[in-house]
Amino acid sequence: MLVGSYDPNLVLVSLAVAILASYTALGLVSRANATRGKVSLAWLLGGGCALGLGIWSMHFVGMLAFRLPIPLGYDLGLTILSLLIAIACSACALWMAHRAALPRWRMACAALQMGAGIAAMHYVGMAAMRMSPAIEYSPWLFALSIVIAVVASGTALSIAHKQRRNRSNTAARRLRGSLVMGLAIVGMHYTGMTAARIADGAECLAVLSGISPGWLATGVTGITLSVLSIALAVAVLDTRLETRTSALAASLAQANQELMHLALHDTLTKLPNRAQLDDRLRQAISRADTRHSRFAVLFIDLDGFKAVNDAYGHRCGDGLLRELAHRIKDEVARPGDTVARLGGDEFVLVADVAAPADSALIAQKLIAALSRDTHVDGHTLCVTASVGIAIHPEDGKDGHTLLTHADAAMYHAKRQGGARRFSYFESTMNEDARRQLQLVQDLRQARERGELLLHYQPKFLPPTGPAVGAEALLRWNHPRHGVIPPGDFIPLAERTGLIFPIGDWVLNEACRQLRIWRDLGHTNWNVSVNLSAMQFAHPGLLETIQGALARHLVPPSCLTIEITETTAMRDAVASIEVLRKLTALGVSISIDDFGTGYSNLLYLKQLPANELKIDRSFIDQLEHSQEDAAIVSAIIALGQRLNLRIVAEGVETAGQQRLLTELGCNSVQGFLLGKPVPASEFPDVAQAWHPVLAPSRLPRPTTSHVG
Repeated sequence: MLVGSYDPNLVLVSLAVAILASYTALGLVSRANATRGKVSLAWLLGGGCALGLGIWSMHFVGMLAFRLPIPLGYDLGLTILSLLIAIACSACALWMAHRAALPRWRMACAALQMGAGIAAMHYVGMAAMRMSPAIEYSPWLFALSIVIAVVASGTALSIAHKQRRNRSNTAARRLRGSLVMGLAIVGMHYTGMTAARIADGAECLAVLSGISPGWLATGVTGITLSVLSIALAVAVLDTRLETRTSALAASLAQANQELMHLALHDTLTKLPNRAQLDDRLRQAISRADTRHSRFAVLFIDLDGFKAVNDAYGHRCGDGLLRELAHRIKDEVARPGDTVARLGGDEFVLVADVAAPADSALIAQKLIAALSRDTHVDGHTLCVTASVGIAIHPEDGKDGHTLLTHADAAMYHAKRQGGARRFSYFESTMNEDARRQLQLVQDLRQARERGELLLHYQPKFLPPTGPAVGAEALLRWNHPRHGVIPPGDFIPLAERTGLIFPIGDWVLNEACRQLRIWRDLGHTNWNVSVNLSAMQFAHPGLLETIQGALARHLVPPSCLTIEITETTAMRDAVASIEVLRKLTALGVSISIDDFGTGYSNLLYLKQLPANELKIDRSFIDQLEHSQEDAAIVSAIIALGQRLNLRIVAEGVETAGQQRLLTELGCNSVQGFLLGKPVPASEFPDVAQAWHPVLAPSRLPRPTTSHVG
């Protein structure tokens, strides 16, 4: 028996060709998995050709590595047939692996088919030498080679199919798979070669008419280079595609995440929006129902936010909203609570509570946190908050009802005002909220419809006059509800921002009326106009007053601007600056409701004011309370030392008027001296008044002192 030998270098080359062919085939299959239709079929055909050519090339490189002491050749027809068998069985196997479902029995059939094909390719290739006598094979090694071929085929199919189902870490999986497949194919080949028995004196009949080893080496080299080129092209393409796909997948994932975030979060504050709030409410309801527990929905609205937007612009308003949103989330909300922004200056806090009373503590913390001064873009901003509370399940068993009831409670808290600006929901609040909403709509049109008017309350020099002017007081003559007290609609105007156009109208109307009186000869009369805190903080205040005075040719000294003590002291430094500008314009300044606020005498002496108005609460008990008399006396003495005029309002009895005169009050006004009247009646009221000599108490006025 002839004994052959192997060139170790060519053996290693055959192994490399097998691994490279496997890697190329798996790469082409992955491209087929990523496509559909004819394109996918083309990739599968390419993968089958690459794997078949690789197996065939590996076989004949292994044949070239085999050395016998006789000349060798290879029959052309059988060599080509072996190549076709390799390509056909590889293509069929890859097509089978590409199918969506590949049960075990089908996998076994496909592995047997491909293994038989590879074995057929090998032994047809061996037969291409046309040895005489014919090559005999060891039965056990022959069978082992076929088993190895089937196992190699099953391995290839399994790896290709797993690659279809799991595309994560594709390059590493493909490399491991190609190593396993390459070793299995090489193992089958050299097992089959070992099984061959060539008799002594045997001759190769293909030497004369077949392909010489030199030509075979050239062909195999060309095919191997082709496989290498395909492998390189596929590897580069696959790397680029995988990189682009990964980048695209990452971009899509990020875009989807951003879109999901945008869909569920407010873009300004990054808090959950209404859509996510609805989902959180459903979860809270389900959790509370399961545990038989409670939770509170707190509806939060900022008072004075619109004034900030109008005065300083939306950029400043947005900065304020972001800061306040952080306060709610970081200072008030607990882990597990939900803080959401519904839009504008409305927020919602959903919090678990053991008892309804616990929600009051949360509301108080909210009000305290949101009412602190906020510094945005160099401005010191101050807003307050109103909070409405609805409790699940008492006030509603679904999210929409809870939000509606908390909203109604919030509007009730706004109307109540004061330090306790939160309210629990009550069944009567829904109708009240609808009425308030309609009132706001009517107020927006009241100025255009001519429903707003000014009444004037005279001010006199004590004890006998004459009249020195009047205070302009705003009234709203509603077509259905009649005269609405200012205390009912002024807070609405402030919350909605309507206070600015209404305030401009009041200033303009007061100056217009003053012009008329001056033309009638009342050149010594002065008109006082009240400003709300929001108007006083508006940066366009000076221009508004200048415009009204110039429009009606009224001397600035005939106009008095009244602001409350609380407004003046809220930001004393800023107030001093505004008041100095108004004083420079020639307008008089009056500090209203003096004695009820939190005066800082250090700042008070710096305020460029001309007048102090003693609050009516001190005048009311002036005749009967030594404490009130002492306070009034002290205020008058303080004003005199600061060279300020002192005005007492709310004078209702002759006794009050007499005491104020004795204490040195500069002027008085009140129901005793003259009720607020329309402009057409004011001259008669101002000229017809005579001092009352005997103390007598008259009924209280029913009209609020709001202007």
